Amino acid sequence: NEAIITTLTATVKAGDVITVEGNILDSSRSFEYYLLNKPKGYVTTTSDEKGRDTVLDLIDTDTRIYPVGRLDYDTTGALILTNDGELANLLMSPSSLIDKKYIVKVKGIVSIKDIQRLRNGVVIDGILTKKAKVKLKSIDKKKETSIVEITIHEGKNHQIKKMFEVLGYKVVKLRREEYSFLNLKGLLPGEYRKLSIKEVKTLYSLCKNK
Repeated sequence: NEAIITTLTATVKAGDVITVEGNILDSSRSFEYYLLNKPKGYVTTTSDEKGRDTVLDLIDTDTRIYPVGRLDYDTTGALILTNDGELANLLMSPSSLIDKKYIVKVKGIVSIKDIQRLRNGVVIDGILTKKAKVKLKSIDKKKETSIVEITIHEGKNHQIKKMFEVLGYKVVKLRREEYSFLNLKGLLPGEYRKLSIKEVKTLYSLCKNK
């Protein structure tokens, strides 16, 4: 209200005009941040022309939020939803280098040689993927399947599936286990929680310090 605040704390009431370095803050809206354990059978969009359920159907809020990035219809795991456009853009920017860890089940016995190829990057859609952290978790010779942990910071369309398909492996199950430092501890499929202010600030810091 054109008065300079010099104290560490100050009470703000509805209708007050707050200006920081010449910029008026919009106090009429507040940001919301959610971490969802996305289950199978939901599309990662705000609406679906086919009438399928969307991830927004799982969040109990009247605020118009949207998912940050995408997980395929049959992919599960960590997904952030928010109405903070600045943070969403930072997280999705290729320059942010935000790690995303996936657990992948594929048809076939993945060789050590192919694990190394995934680490160094493979060509999908004519572009070499960035280096990744890859670990072979287990193999089932009887069922001819493998479980692989892979961490990437890119977000190309269907990237994980395409990386394995290039090497001749079909992905049968895909789960995003972690999004940066955020994990799904305590969240069953379809459950979500609000992010704390500290977590939001950390995400901003990670994006801007890359």
